[in-house]
Amino acid sequence: MSSGQPFATALADLLGRIEHARAAAVQPAPSTTLVAVSKTHPAERILPILDAGHRVFAESRVQEARVKWGPLLSAYRGVELHLIGPLQTNKVRDAVRLFDVIESLDRPKLAEALKEEFSSHDRQPDLFIQVNTGNEPQKAGVAIQDVPDFISFCRDHLALPVRGLMCIPPLNQPAAPHFALLQKLAREARLPLLSMGMSGDFEAAIKFGATHVRIGSALFGARDA
Repeated sequence: MSSGQPFATALADLLGRIEHARAAAVQPAPSTTLVAVSKTHPAERILPILDAGHRVFAESRVQEARVKWGPLLSAYRGVELHLIGPLQTNKVRDAVRLFDVIESLDRPKLAEALKEEFSSHDRQPDLFIQVNTGNEPQKAGVAIQDVPDFISFCRDHLALPVRGLMCIPPLNQPAAPHFALLQKLAREARLPLLSMGMSGDFEAAIKFGATHVRIGSALFGARDA
């Protein structure tokens, strides 16, 4: 068995579980993409997943992603990179150049910085608005009551390419109600994409229409940092 075989086997298993959950769901999304969360994992763990044909990955830090993915993007075609961590406004230019999807849009100042960068750059990543479904003071994301106005500000006033919503439910609460809430908010806003569900709860997220599930530890194992 090659050193990369366990990761390729884990990928195949997860893809099978995703399809099983979709088959069991009453109204699944038209498709559900596995976003492989490669943050903190070295390139040698990512290579077997790339070699198996998977192309959608997520990182949480702009600098880490730039260093790690520079050589990989040159070697592998068709990679789609998602940013799932908080984005500082002084990192917007680098983020826009590197990522295909930014899932952590959560405040007006960041929206305005993205708009300014888009105006001077041909590249425009798709955007997800991060919603703080648990209204946790320590966590990033738009407060539930502010979501409709923030969507309108980003999509209608700034004309940003907002495609969906993202959430990270509180660790100490059942995730399903948070997935249901995010689905409701997306429907009301006529947004087609939902990024929700991680290694421990992605099957529940699929029941509520997740179009993207962000899976790290179940694919790569424990993080190095």
